Amino acid sequence: MNLSGVRIVLVGTTHPGNIGATARAMANMGLGDLRLVEPRVFPSPEATARAAGADAVLENARVYKELHEAVADCTYVVGATARRRSIGWPLLEPRAAAAALFEMQARGPVALVFGREASGLANQELDHCQAHVRIPVCADFSSLNLATAVAILVYELHKTARPEQALAPAAAGNGAEEPPLATVAEIDRFMVHLGEVLEKTGFLGSARTRLLRKLRRLFTRTPLQQEEVNILRGILTSVEQYGAKRKGNLGE
Repeated sequence: MNLSGVRIVLVGTTHPGNIGATARAMANMGLGDLRLVEPRVFPSPEATARAAGADAVLENARVYKELHEAVADCTYVVGATARRRSIGWPLLEPRAAAAALFEMQARGPVALVFGREASGLANQELDHCQAHVRIPVCADFSSLNLATAVAILVYELHKTARPEQALAPAAAGNGAEEPPLATVAEIDRFMVHLGEVLEKTGFLGSARTRLLRKLRRLFTRTPLQQEEVNILRGILTSVEQYGAKRKGNLGE
């Protein structure tokens, strides 16, 4: 069992006890890479106490200012959400999300992202995720503690990764090496480039934010390879060069 490619990311955690309980659940299930985005208090004696001995996870935890920094090296990101969003990202149940993360980590680092205790992840943060996961709960009392949600999902990861459950990636395919996938940082740079080109053409207009969100969804519906992103950026550069040349000719 190997889950070394999985990062657990907590965004805007208010209660340090939830960070400690998350570290404990991670250690229980064989995970060690904890990333924190703008936690209210960290490090904290309460987090250490709730970790109940999972000190190594807390000591190695990294703190970031923004989510995109925390997942920049990842090639596949799943965000936990309690409600449906207006943009139709794939919505997975816990077992399916665990299977997807375990499979994708063979091709690069992956992340499972959790939001704030009170409000979850913002839409802009969920835009960095290729899929969303929702834990089915009783409709009469749907509020789920953050650390409990983490424990449920990392248990599913652990169960998926157990030798009797897991199918080695080489056995699942033909043994050929898979092309490297684009990271979140590479996708972000492509989307910035795309926005700049579409702005110059006048395509975006007043609907810029919503259109770019939909376009990001379009381009990340399936994981993009690094080569594919390079091709797309090459096309954008060609469009820019053509526009500049045409503008120059018109000015003569």
